[in-house]
Amino acid sequence: MSKYVYRSPLNDAICAPEREQKCPWNPKADRSTSIHTKVNWQAPRPKILPNALHAIGNTPLIKLNRIPQQEGLECDIYVKCEFFNPGGSVKDRMANRILTDAENEGILKPGCTIIEPSSGNTGIGLAMAAAIKGYRCIIVMSEKISKEKEYVMRALGAEVIRCPVTANSFSPYGMFGTVHRLSKEIPNSIIFDQFSNPGNPLTHYDTTAEEIYDQCDKQVDMIIMGAGTGGTVTGIGRKFKEISPNTEIVCADPIGSSFALPEAINKTDVTFWEIEGMGYDFIPSTLDRKVIDTWIKVGDENALPMARRMIKDEGLLIGASSGAMMWAAIQAAKAKNYGRGKRVVVMLPDSIRNYLTKFVCDQWMEERNLQPCVNINNHPWWNLNVSQLNLPEVQTVPVNSSIEQTLNLMKKLGLSQIPALDDQGGVVGVLSMQLIINKLTSGKAKLSDSIADAIDRLYPRVEKSANVGLVSRVLEREPYLLILDTQGKGPSKINKPVGVVTPLDFLQFLQKQH
Repeated sequence: MSKYVYRSPLNDAICAPEREQKCPWNPKADRSTSIHTKVNWQAPRPKILPNALHAIGNTPLIKLNRIPQQEGLECDIYVKCEFFNPGGSVKDRMANRILTDAENEGILKPGCTIIEPSSGNTGIGLAMAAAIKGYRCIIVMSEKISKEKEYVMRALGAEVIRCPVTANSFSPYGMFGTVHRLSKEIPNSIIFDQFSNPGNPLTHYDTTAEEIYDQCDKQVDMIIMGAGTGGTVTGIGRKFKEISPNTEIVCADPIGSSFALPEAINKTDVTFWEIEGMGYDFIPSTLDRKVIDTWIKVGDENALPMARRMIKDEGLLIGASSGAMMWAAIQAAKAKNYGRGKRVVVMLPDSIRNYLTKFVCDQWMEERNLQPCVNINNHPWWNLNVSQLNLPEVQTVPVNSSIEQTLNLMKKLGLSQIPALDDQGGVVGVLSMQLIINKLTSGKAKLSDSIADAIDRLYPRVEKSANVGLVSRVLEREPYLLILDTQGKGPSKINKPVGVVTPLDFLQFLQKQH
């Protein structure tokens, strides 16, 4: 009998994946009558695998040692190491399943193009599968996502399109709007749409949950996961509600996201978070919040230092979201007062590979006040305020200026970069010579275009209260640094420019100090 294969509504219109599933989960339903495909998690694995896709799944469960002891926890904490998948993340499971389902039903054929919105890991999983099977693959993702993920996808042969970090996901320039437009422009294209595709939670219902239950000899007291699309927590949560209803399902949610319940705990001035692949301002239809017993809100200041601890103290080469789930696990286990004999499982979705220039980098962490900036060489100038740099008056340009106008101004003033301001005088982004070169040579912009389409909105920055030591650390990895006077909070926040520090500015300061 032919099985049901999902068709994304994004093929027809730009729409939020917030609609209810057509066949809602029922824990008492007869699974043998399901219209969906099923994956056997116990399928025998040959000694020699036909290709990398056959190495997906059956990831190890590892017991933590030092961190539980440091936290005073007596319960056993195990981590499900999804970064052992060949593409480096839990998303390999779902990517392989939805692609295989589409092939088996004749929807995905030779000559087809895969188009998918992603925060990176699904994109890598699909790019890997497309490379192995010979499909063209286009991944659409935000500017916020790490360069490492883009590099991996491009190495696998995928095309990557970045959306402005400020764009609404459902605008023509946002993630879903761009995917819809491409599907109309490219013949024989297919959108799997992980945010609403039922194959997403089903792959974890069929495989990941069964693996955890088996690895723990059917005794699991708590599982901690996160949610981006919600597929992992929904699939595992549903399965455990059937086979182990007393298992506590806990979901970590970034501060700034709107996933958690009750909705009151989502209220915050935070509009941006560094943790990738977790949380959105809409509710995907692949997220079933009814199976989640406890929500724990997690900030960057909790997640990223914890991820560094996991790497250093447990030797686990994990990504940032794993730190969020581990921090939430510690809070949940302490709240339950779990003692000896209790078993807690924490999902670790992806690997360190995707974040080498982000939270793995000391200077990146210090710039965001997520790690102390220590004067290890005892520089006498370290604790001086940035005002002591005596910077020249900052030069700026309106964000509606053209690239050509701005380039001429930069040449006239001898600048390599210049902040772009909105009508309120706040910094929207920075245009640099390097960005102009990249945009023009790649064909992504013309000289007559607005700089709004070319600026870096995630530019390096520190507050005017920062010390010179922090400036020196940031300049070890960045070609310039903005000093800001941040006024207000949340959506009304304005970043007023105070100065731009270049390596030359800093070297001139050092000369005077000596």
